[in-house]
Amino acid sequence: MDKPASALTLFVRGLLNPAFPALIFLVFLGIALVLQYGIEKQDHTQIQSNLGSEASSMAKRLEREFRVHANSISRMAKRFEALPDTPKEIWEQDARRYLSDFGVYQAIEWIDRDYVIRWMVPIEGNEDAIGFNVAFSPERRASLQKAQMTGDLDISGVIDLKQGGKGMVIYAPISTGDANNGFIAGVFRMETLANYMLSNRALTSFHIEIREKGEPAYVLNDSMETDSRFSRTLDVDLPTLDWTLAVTPSISWVEEQRSRWPFVTFIVMLFMGLLTSLTTLLVQLTLKRNHALLKTRRELDAEISQRQAVQKDLARLETTDALTGLANRRFFMEDLAHTLSIADRQMRQAALVMIDLDRFQTLNDSLGHQFGDELLIKVAERLNALSDEKVMVAYSGGDEFMVCQQHVENIDDVINLLGQIKQCFEEPFAVQGEEHSITATMGVAVYPQSGLDADTLLRNADVALYRAKEQGRNTYQFYTEGMQDREVMRLELDKDLNHALANDEFVLYFQPQLDLNDSSINSVEALIRWQHPRRGLLPPVDFIPLAEESGRITDIGRWVVMAACRQLAKWQKGPYSHLRIAVNLSGRELDDESIVDHIQEALESNGVPASRLEVELTEEIFIQNIEHNLNQLTKLHKLGVHLAIDDFGVGYSSLGYLRDFPVDLLKIDRSFITDVTERHDDAVITRAVINLAHNLGIQVVAEGVETHEQLTFLKNHRCDLIQGYLISRPIPAGELERALTAGLLDIDTPVGS
Repeated sequence: MDKPASALTLFVRGLLNPAFPALIFLVFLGIALVLQYGIEKQDHTQIQSNLGSEASSMAKRLEREFRVHANSISRMAKRFEALPDTPKEIWEQDARRYLSDFGVYQAIEWIDRDYVIRWMVPIEGNEDAIGFNVAFSPERRASLQKAQMTGDLDISGVIDLKQGGKGMVIYAPISTGDANNGFIAGVFRMETLANYMLSNRALTSFHIEIREKGEPAYVLNDSMETDSRFSRTLDVDLPTLDWTLAVTPSISWVEEQRSRWPFVTFIVMLFMGLLTSLTTLLVQLTLKRNHALLKTRRELDAEISQRQAVQKDLARLETTDALTGLANRRFFMEDLAHTLSIADRQMRQAALVMIDLDRFQTLNDSLGHQFGDELLIKVAERLNALSDEKVMVAYSGGDEFMVCQQHVENIDDVINLLGQIKQCFEEPFAVQGEEHSITATMGVAVYPQSGLDADTLLRNADVALYRAKEQGRNTYQFYTEGMQDREVMRLELDKDLNHALANDEFVLYFQPQLDLNDSSINSVEALIRWQHPRRGLLPPVDFIPLAEESGRITDIGRWVVMAACRQLAKWQKGPYSHLRIAVNLSGRELDDESIVDHIQEALESNGVPASRLEVELTEEIFIQNIEHNLNQLTKLHKLGVHLAIDDFGVGYSSLGYLRDFPVDLLKIDRSFITDVTERHDDAVITRAVINLAHNLGIQVVAEGVETHEQLTFLKNHRCDLIQGYLISRPIPAGELERALTAGLLDIDTPVGS
């Protein structure tokens, strides 16, 4: 009786079958078709999702912008209600300011309580509208009468304007009931309103239909060639209006969204099938000759594998970092290159994560290198726990670690790994008997999108890491196209920064602070600007982070102090001798032991009293290295310099330092002021800060004040000073002097707006 054939024997027999190559090709063809269909279906779903996101963004922007203009008309009606005897010329000035500020109104009108247009700005082009009765239909009259009784806004919907064309009118009643004094109305042309409220992308890439109560009211891009397979309709939440937004993409937009992967996948699989079939044919030709050598080859391969495993173990011992026990940079880069080679063959993605420990250098410098080494070992132990067959962790040097993730299926795999890395830093690290909390910032580059070789991937991950640091640390950033260009621009700007002080390219701008007790201006904040020879006037956000990173912030800070003292000296014997200038001090500057001597020298060399200089530090700086900072700030206080806490209330809950530090002023962060009249929690926090400061004998400055409602709130709750665009933008010294002399710095005519 014959023995049953082994699996290997059956495989060899099948391999030698002449029809086997053709069968392989058909299998690959079937797989290619299935994959192409699946990816095309996924592509179609993604396009629908992208269109939904675009449509939702348009609707939200339309709702947000429309409410802004509706609120602006309501505020104008409130002012008219408060001052019913306002002369026509004053009303027209106010209306023109609205036209200029918002840039979207076709006209602003005052309509008397009998619905007749009496005043209008501008008159030019709108002459036919004067005297027109806006209650031109029973429906409009009923709607306007309801608004008179309730005080609610009335919005006309899309109508034919008396001035010509399609438009819309917002009616804001002036008081209610018998006290009603007509309406303030804002007239919009639909074309202008749509262009203003929708983005350029929306206006150029989509056919947009605004429907009112289900019926078409206005159409944008009616002649655009669209792809009717994709469309999205959303409700628009606007007061008194029943609007929906129907969005259909252009053919060009749909083509931009399409992926090449279905076609590429089909071709690649087809090519692989052909290649495999040809390879099978070659195997069939050679298998008969090599069959006798198969056993010997297996034994030889086994021996080679054993030797390779031994050599690999020896190589790992030579390429492991001695301090952390992790793979070192050289071995990691070699392994990364190998990983990318495999990913290229398997058509997979791979991710490189650069990890930078936040504030490590500060801890290392202040607590010693032994502390730093122990902390690195602790961090390495936690990160190494993430290592498996798909994840490799290495120590790059300094305060940086590198992580390679193989076999990435989609971006969610990378985000999941980033979450695991962040969890490694949630618990404090016990070092030298004490617990220290530390965070990490990460930059991510994904193969093949962010680079096709190990060096490019590493460089782009480093660029992404820098961007993440700019966003505030303890976060992560993926590399995207254009980051490299911004990095080159940053390096050029960093190089120019070397010459900025020598070439006297910095200037000071000043933002006044209004005393709410007597409406006087007694203090200004000095804000540095860089007059770049090629790029023009640059704000601090474009170069201060570079200066802090390179260590030049100390020299720039000294320049600011000296420039402020020179300006105080110029004002010494004039009408502005009462002004005090506030300058910002960074944490690095406060660490400089000679900073107090420099400030004293700047004051004395310019003959300026110390009481006319104020030093501002963020709350974060006060908290860091408390003992050293208390010593430095006590010295400044003894000089007579005023001390202020900037950005108060952001991120810290300990208030004990207010008792210990010689603080004169608290500056409430603008994030609390922006919505102080809208959000209850912001109002509660602001009142609490003011009461706390006053109980400690400290004055309070509110930053970012931009509206009269914010001003009224702060006045009612006894805030001492305000600063913001409602009073003035930062302006040069000469412009500040002219404004003070002319008495322009009041809440009705802000300077620099």
